[in-house]
Amino acid sequence: MKKSLLLLPLLALLGCTMPEVETPVLTVDGGRIQGVLAENTGVYVYRGIPYAAPPIGDLRWKEPQPVEAWDSIRICDKFGHPGYQSVHYPGYYTSEWGYGDEAPYSEDCLYLNVWTKAPGQVEKKLPVALWIHGGGYREGWGSEPEFDGQEWASKDVVLVTINYRLGIFGFMPYPELSAESPHQVSGNYGILDQIQSLKWIKQNIAQFGGDPDNVTIFGQSAGAGSVKTLCESPLARGLFNKAVIMSGGGINVPAKEGEEAMPATPMVKFFTYNPTLKEAEAETKKVMDWAGLTDLTKLRAASTELLYTVGTLYNMVNKSDVMIMERPIIDGYVSLKNFDEATRGGTIADVPYMIGYTLNDMGSMAPGIAEFCKVRESQGGKAWAYEFARPLPDDGHHPEITSRLKGAFHSSDLWYVFKSLQHCWRPWTQGDWDLSEKMLTAWTNFVKYANPNGAEGSEGLSWTPCTAENPQFMLFKLDAQDAEASEMGAPIRPE
Repeated sequence: MKKSLLLLPLLALLGCTMPEVETPVLTVDGGRIQGVLAENTGVYVYRGIPYAAPPIGDLRWKEPQPVEAWDSIRICDKFGHPGYQSVHYPGYYTSEWGYGDEAPYSEDCLYLNVWTKAPGQVEKKLPVALWIHGGGYREGWGSEPEFDGQEWASKDVVLVTINYRLGIFGFMPYPELSAESPHQVSGNYGILDQIQSLKWIKQNIAQFGGDPDNVTIFGQSAGAGSVKTLCESPLARGLFNKAVIMSGGGINVPAKEGEEAMPATPMVKFFTYNPTLKEAEAETKKVMDWAGLTDLTKLRAASTELLYTVGTLYNMVNKSDVMIMERPIIDGYVSLKNFDEATRGGTIADVPYMIGYTLNDMGSMAPGIAEFCKVRESQGGKAWAYEFARPLPDDGHHPEITSRLKGAFHSSDLWYVFKSLQHCWRPWTQGDWDLSEKMLTAWTNFVKYANPNGAEGSEGLSWTPCTAENPQFMLFKLDAQDAEASEMGAPIRPE
């Protein structure tokens, strides 16, 4: 915590120490909590708040259950466990995001974090944003260094980031799980976690100075896929008011008469592959029976490590490519139809949207994004589209950086949206800090006003909605002078 530099010498002479500033004690579901001061002046962070009971033991593969209460004040100064996932070794995204300081991976992962300037000030009613991390539904967590939320809080937004169940623990369909469910479905536990976090926000965010009736959901990659699922899901309706879809594609573009349909990009294929629930259950049972996990009792008693590796082992031994469903599925309860059908049918959440991608993303997402905006316009809705086109600077000292981390690659815009560049090794220029401020302002304006240009366009970004007549994308890049400075490799910190 910060101390006054002017008072420190005087206090030292007197043999005294400066008392730490106490953060407000809040009461949320489960009990009382106390956070800590962030580095930004006036910003508080509450880390590792449980938003549901640990989904372990008999609660493995069940809908999130109520938080287990605690008696004393819970000091929320450490982030909670990320969902269980593979170890991250140097190279690829590990080199970019600097994994290694997080809490141990665990099935006990249902924790969230809140950054705010107004803890305990219920009357403030600040806009709220819920960030859903990506990672292919198999990895990632809400406290990665690029998701540092203090700049959002400094912009008078209450930011919430979450961990949710991943991989086989978050998305496994299985016949006996469906049989025991009151809704006769299985899988989608990770999405149910996200819905539970929205319910937690509705019940508790006023304690942090947030407005429970002004909530934006936003996510990137698989987080964007999650946002799409939430926008379609009837269970999430009314729990949020705006949505941002980052590098998750749009909708399929129909083929013109006499032409073949536009081939889907790898990312679009990933998000749109949807076996039926029964098909997915059968694939899972085939693998689990092979491993001797022939019923639900054995599955719930199995070790975390065995369950995580069983699909890979099955395919190695049997020279097979059987795929256990480890992402959202249309189950008739959480999800009724795919995002394309829901969008065209007008059954997705009728809220303002921001949607975009990076220049060197996993295939060009521009056509599908423009198609989504056109359909939303035809239904009376608004959608702002963007392309992030700043190739990230490289200092040449990281030989492990592969071609997948060159240019404006998939996920490269995250440093800018959160203005968290100080956590990265890259040699940023002043132009990068300026671009980050521009993007942070646009995103937080959208959260506040449902318009990235600010209240009645007061910020002057001149970002117009993407429409059939004007299918324009906002282009986020450096100007020529900044780009030249970047190529010279001159690192600059913000003034």
